[in-house]
Amino acid sequence: MARPWERLLEQLVHERYGTLVGWATLVCGSREDAQDLLQDALVATFSSRARFTTLPEAEQYVRRAVATRSIDAARRRGRERVAIGTVAGYAAAPAPGVEGHHLPADVVRALAGLTQRERACVVLRHLEDLSVRETAGLLGISEGAVKRYTSDGVAQLDAVLGGVTVESHDAMTVEPLRRAGAPTEVTER
Repeated sequence: MARPWERLLEQLVHERYGTLVGWATLVCGSREDAQDLLQDALVATFSSRARFTTLPEAEQYVRRAVATRSIDAARRRGRERVAIGTVAGYAAAPAPGVEGHHLPADVVRALAGLTQRERACVVLRHLEDLSVRETAGLLGISEGAVKRYTSDGVAQLDAVLGGVTVESHDAMTVEPLRRAGAPTEVTER
């Protein structure tokens, strides 16, 4: 026995598919993209718990889903263009790489052992000296996630490098453990 939404979906596709594809083409500019967009919108509309009972209501939901997905796709393409432009700008300039931060090889190896998010957060927070808010904005994640990934990454670096984490109210630094008989150096920050 077919569920009510299945009959409504079948009726919508049978009676309104051509019109919806035409409308989606106007929204996104390409018939091929419109068909993909409409397919995504139909899946999203009918897989959610939307409470519509008539064909016009269902069509409205699908039209809104098409528009929303089209806007999301345009934003995503815009972000991708910006990212590609940024990376291309870095590729044109001589890249200092890791050596630009004068990191010892063991630190570089330890950073390579972190997950991508942990590594990005640790590098942005501690090497680039960005705030939690700036890091969150740059990575597109929440401030809490930045704090968590940074904390986990620093803890893992501590374990691998044998360091001790010194926490202040806004920043954490990794201080190497002093070995017996090793000279101590004082560096300014």
